[in-house]
Amino acid sequence: MRAPFLAILKTFAAVGLIALLSACVQQGGTAVPKAKPGEPKEVQGAYLATKDANIDIPALPVEEIPQQFRRQSVYFETAEAPGTIIINPSQRVLHYVTGKNQAIRYGISVGRAGFEWAGTAIVSEKKPWPTWTPPPEMIARDPKLAKWEKGQPGGPTNPLGARAIYLTTNGVDYGYRIHGTPEWRSIGRNASSGCIRMINQDVIDLYNRLQGGEKVVVLTRDGQYPTRLILPPPQPVKKVEPVVVPAAMPAFNPLLQGVPAALQAPATTTPTTTAPATTTTTTTSGG
Repeated sequence: MRAPFLAILKTFAAVGLIALLSACVQQGGTAVPKAKPGEPKEVQGAYLATKDANIDIPALPVEEIPQQFRRQSVYFETAEAPGTIIINPSQRVLHYVTGKNQAIRYGISVGRAGFEWAGTAIVSEKKPWPTWTPPPEMIARDPKLAKWEKGQPGGPTNPLGARAIYLTTNGVDYGYRIHGTPEWRSIGRNASSGCIRMINQDVIDLYNRLQGGEKVVVLTRDGQYPTRLILPPPQPVKKVEPVVVPAAMPAFNPLLQGVPAALQAPATTTPTTTAPATTTTTTTSGG
């Protein structure tokens, strides 16, 4: 009786093993798809108040930052090496690759209509609390920026924020930066002049991870890998035409009708004054 009982146990064990193996393969012997990606893990305390270089960086109301734009660890399928930065303008997110299919995701603001670009670059330089110097074409579009033509010192109101990461392509600096911003509510929007804006706490975190020379990929507007550098067309500069005030016409005197102009006494005119034009001051953002 013992031998038949052992044979039955062996049969059940074999059937169980076959069932287990069949659960791990599909028809044709192909392995099942890989395990489901892990859920994003939001970084706790990412937006607390801090002091950096004796400059206060205020805390942000996390509940007012859309969840998809908060700093978090995510599953990110990519063949790029750790350290690579991949920017998706259409989704307004930046991924910093940390390992195989793993990344830190940050919310960003990207170029508004007419200022979008795509291509690959490298991190050529990085600076804390950088000086912001508006380019001549930006001053031409907004003459009020002329006061900063020699540079605005770094500080809490500087458009470049707490950090600036400078990008070059084939050794050429096209003026694009990854930088912080005091306008954190612009994150998640197309609001810049082509630069990549980040929340100050986020750009400090990214800055501290970089050594220099990292590859940066800016995807196309439809989320595809760029095959070449795509730059925006030159922006037209609106010229302000001077206002020409016509000379005052002499008053008509019917008694002088038919009298030659040379014999007429000059008409008296009352001088007029023009009230000074009022100007409106608006805040400007970084690149």
